[in-house]
Amino acid sequence: MSRVVLGVSGGIAAYKACELLRLFTEAGHDVTVVPTPAALEFVGVATWAALSGNPVRTQVWDDAHEVPHVRLGQTADLVVVAPATADLLARAAQGRADDLLTNVLLTARCPVLFAPAMHTEMWQHPATVANVATLRSRGVLVLEPAVGRLTGADSGPGRLPEPAEIYAAARRVLARGLDGLALDLAGRRVVVSAGGTREPLDPVRFLGNRSSGRQGYALASTAVARGAEVTVVAANVALPDPAGVKVVRVGTAEQLRAAVLQEAADADVVVMAAAVADFRPASSSSSKIKKSSGLPEPIALVENPDVLAELGRSRKAGQVLVGFAAETDDAIEGGRAKLIAKGADFIVVNEVGETAGFESPDNAATILGADGGSVVVPRGPKEQVADAVWDLVVRALGESR
Repeated sequence: MSRVVLGVSGGIAAYKACELLRLFTEAGHDVTVVPTPAALEFVGVATWAALSGNPVRTQVWDDAHEVPHVRLGQTADLVVVAPATADLLARAAQGRADDLLTNVLLTARCPVLFAPAMHTEMWQHPATVANVATLRSRGVLVLEPAVGRLTGADSGPGRLPEPAEIYAAARRVLARGLDGLALDLAGRRVVVSAGGTREPLDPVRFLGNRSSGRQGYALASTAVARGAEVTVVAANVALPDPAGVKVVRVGTAEQLRAAVLQEAADADVVVMAAAVADFRPASSSSSKIKKSSGLPEPIALVENPDVLAELGRSRKAGQVLVGFAAETDDAIEGGRAKLIAKGADFIVVNEVGETAGFESPDNAATILGADGGSVVVPRGPKEQVADAVWDLVVRALGESR
């Protein structure tokens, strides 16, 4: 059982932290809630105490004989602050200790995760940008806020990510333990493609595949937990956006190509986890093809661009490129051939079928390297495959310096 400190600062999104607290406690974690005095204007002490099963303090003077301002930070396995307001980020960056939560942040020697929430203008203000950069430079994980409806009629970046996605990010940090302090992808810009492209036959039908985007999203969420700035190019993915990730939505292979090439221009790492259709119809009907019209002409296909190969030819110096090979026969041989043909650094080979690969929360893979090495990842959660990929990528980035 992990000991988690949940800090809550004084923003309207404080009520969402109740759901985050429940996710932690239902998973068996021992959670102590430390709200700021301003947070209690939104959610009261009784709520936090009832949901956590632990006493709630806001000031260093509360139960002073237990020295909570030191003990809570010293004994925590993870500190999560959600929501983290502009004021809280500023005080944390300056090393202030003017309430219990900021004292805990100064004494914590475990991973710390902030989930910011504020109006767009506040998030984008140079002072907040500088404060976030300062915190990240100290090894603190600061998630990017979500884009969406804010207080009142306003909309834009600054919305608190969904509690389930914050919890997923926290779970990944806890899984890494003290390794989470390293944030070995901090300062790195990562692009991940996810999902499966769809090539229209008419306004109703398409040629597609069974990719759900789960493996791509697992790669994105684990990269965030390791400190990376992550963009996902998502092709027809119906999953919730991972916390702290910029998502670019596309439909077809051509749209995916354009988005990936644009995002990859200044990326340190590109991971092509999406299942990109090899072919598309030579033409598509502007209206639905009706059965009453009789048997249609055979569908002529044309080849789609090979995005991975194009990235292999055009990538900048030092950029690490990872591809995926979903195979049904001779998987390793096919993967090695793809690794050479595409000019990638790594190819993640996984066998797919009715019960493997696509649409499943689990995966098994063999990761082949351009240096001839290979890593076998046994069947397990797709985050396990993702972390194995990032371990190799981190090593490759270090060697490229």
